[in-house]
Amino acid sequence: MRTPALAKVKLSAGIERITLENCEAAAGITHPPINSIWSTGYLFMETQYPARRRPKYLNLFKIREPLPAIVSILHRISGVLLFLPGIPLLLYGLQMMLESPESFGRLQSILVHPLSKLFLLLATWFFLHHLCAGIRHLGLDLHYGLQLQHARLSSKLVLIFGAILTVLVGIWLW
Repeated sequence: MRTPALAKVKLSAGIERITLENCEAAAGITHPPINSIWSTGYLFMETQYPARRRPKYLNLFKIREPLPAIVSILHRISGVLLFLPGIPLLLYGLQMMLESPESFGRLQSILVHPLSKLFLLLATWFFLHHLCAGIRHLGLDLHYGLQLQHARLSSKLVLIFGAILTVLVGIWLW
C-alpha cells in the first residue's frame, strides 16, 4: 500500500495545482473538497491568487497612525525606558548618594553637567508622559472617553500636559 504523495505544481502566474496521488490509499479522506476534480484515484485542486500580491515587507514609516495610537505606543516605550535603564540608574544614584560624602560630591558634580541635566529632563518627560497616559488608560478602562472625539482630545491633553509639566520641571532643574 502506497502512501499518498502531495505535489505542488505552478501552472502560470497566480495559479497553482496541488495534486494528491492515489487518493484511495489516503486514510481519512471521506469526501472530495470543494473545487476538486476526481479522476481515477487522483485529486487535483487549483488555487488562484489575486493578481496583485501583498508586499514582501511592511514599511512602518509610511503608515500614518492616529494620535491615540501614537500616545499608546509612546506610553509603552516610556514604560520600558523607565524600567530598564531608569531603575538601575536611579538605584546607582541612590547608592552614590548614601555611600560616603565623597561619592555624594561626585554625584553632585555629575548632575551639574548640562548633558546630565538634559538626560534628567528626558527621563522626566518619560515619567510624566507615562503618568499622564496611564491616567488616560485608567479612564479608558472605566469606559470614559471611548468615542473617537474624546479619545483624540484625551490624547492631545496627554501630550500637552506632559510637555507643560516637563518644561516646568526643566525650568526648576536649570
